Amino acid sequence: MIVNNETESLLLENNLIKLHKPPYNRALKKEKSGYAYLQLTKERVPRLEVHYRNRRQAQEAEQSASYAQAASQRLGPFRSKYFLEALLEFITDHYGLRSCETMPKQVCLLYHIHKCSGVCAGMVTEEVYVDKAQQAAAMLANEGQALIEAMTARMEVYAARLEFEKAQNMLQHIRNLNLVPDKQIVDREDGTNQDVIFFGEHGVMVARVQEGMLRDFQFVELAAGTEGFASDRFLLSFYAMEQRPEEIILNKIGDLARVRAALRRGGGKAPKITLPKRGIKFELLQLCKNNYEYRTRRISDGADAYGK
Repeated sequence: MIVNNETESLLLENNLIKLHKPPYNRALKKEKSGYAYLQLTKERVPRLEVHYRNRRQAQEAEQSASYAQAASQRLGPFRSKYFLEALLEFITDHYGLRSCETMPKQVCLLYHIHKCSGVCAGMVTEEVYVDKAQQAAAMLANEGQALIEAMTARMEVYAARLEFEKAQNMLQHIRNLNLVPDKQIVDREDGTNQDVIFFGEHGVMVARVQEGMLRDFQFVELAAGTEGFASDRFLLSFYAMEQRPEEIILNKIGDLARVRAALRRGGGKAPKITLPKRGIKFELLQLCKNNYEYRTRRISDGADAYGK
């Protein structure tokens, strides 16, 4: 599988090891290993906790209802444990979120060393605390360099207010977060199952994306003399045998209304069909194109019989 950068390669490897359980990859087979998320819980007094995503579809379905109740927002994944720990330290210092699973009735040491706001004992109201928690989640929703830029802007606000100690502390956190993750599209927060289809001159590449995670590429080589095949005909024959996703992302189609109506006839809801021009879906389509070109080059060189 061809991906865009090292971050995508590591995240994809992590997901595939958990899905396929290869016998000699012992460490990453455990679900609570590899790359973690941060999630803001939906408790009355929320907190950030480390979360490991469940890669197996059946287990995902089992946890979907409980997850919807337990967490309002999930941020990540973070490929660096150091980066994750530095973020948690930053949030603790600047937003005062609690880290205890069960709130005590009086403040603990963390309050006295300025690592918690003391909401348990009413040192701040729950309304003020919840607002701080939402601010923290909004800050972390920025990715990569955007997060550093948001933190730098906050540092400049502190400096303008002559709050130099806070500004210096923020600067230290910015320096600690120098391991900024590369942008990646292979492991996203998305509950939609998608097929990404690139139609080339001599074949078709289908990428499977489930729950936002890239799982597989399937190459379909066309017989000689069928270069002028209709994309519509392929879609109808392919999904007569394959399970339909919720969304199909592709680079071309003939009669959109006809294909949608034909897919609906088999029963159930017809998948959404998208021809993107920009954004994440377009980037997924470009990734599918890159894999198509790689596979066709290898086939033409006689080096790859996979997918025939």
